[in-house]
Amino acid sequence: MKRRRVQKALRLDLLRLVSVVDVFREQDLQHGEHVMDVVEMIHALTGLYERLEEERRAIVVNIPLCVDMCLNWLLNVYDSGRNGKMRVLSFKTGLVSLCNADVQEKYKSIQIPRQLGEVAAFGGSNVEPSVRSCFRMAPGKPAIEVSHFLEWMSLEPQSVVWLAVLQRVAVAESAKHQAKCYICKQCPIKGFRYRSLKQFNVDICQTCFLTGRTTKGKKQLQYPIMEYYTPTTSGEKMRDFAKTLKNKFRSKQYFSKHPQRGYLPVQSVLEAESSET
Repeated sequence: MKRRRVQKALRLDLLRLVSVVDVFREQDLQHGEHVMDVVEMIHALTGLYERLEEERRAIVVNIPLCVDMCLNWLLNVYDSGRNGKMRVLSFKTGLVSLCNADVQEKYKSIQIPRQLGEVAAFGGSNVEPSVRSCFRMAPGKPAIEVSHFLEWMSLEPQSVVWLAVLQRVAVAESAKHQAKCYICKQCPIKGFRYRSLKQFNVDICQTCFLTGRTTKGKKQLQYPIMEYYTPTTSGEKMRDFAKTLKNKFRSKQYFSKHPQRGYLPVQSVLEAESSET
């Protein structure tokens, strides 16, 4: 949710990736190792927001304010010492990660969580465990091909799972599910929908789920749980029914031995150090 708020506050949710690429090309920002100063960054950001204003004429864009906020955001992420310098690659990565584009086109950024106080939740600040995890997709090879990298990213590694989550949050904002919340009775459920795969006909809205709200006299939500950010199809409903039926005959010990995660875990900093000693 934090990342989505930042994205909308900077108006980058309205900026198409193709526009970002065009402005980079026009301003000759093609060399990733080139170091930009603040003046160059302001010039590039002004060009981006002017392009946004041209494309979204129905939306009022306060260009000076957006440039100032976006510049501060980028400096906080990639120049925390405030030296006024930033590599072109870092500048482009920060903008691409928050612009309006498919998640497959964004899989290059991994440093945003630091500024939101969530580094530990994404495997720590040490990128080496993530690199090792990625190289496991190509055992015995000295380099990673694009296909290996995309396959690894499709598993949503812990260090970059926030990028896929940001995409789901954006899509879920307009989602409506033809189901009633088991707790607050909201119908249709708006936003994220959480369905128990241990109990039949137990759906919960995102507000009740995220706040841990319960109702007296009702059963507690049991795991495993499926999260939906788009309306379910008939095939997904049949799949969930089959999984719920199967889980009815499984014990608590089974689920404790087979925990389900929605991401690919990577070693934390401490785990990486212990494995090397």
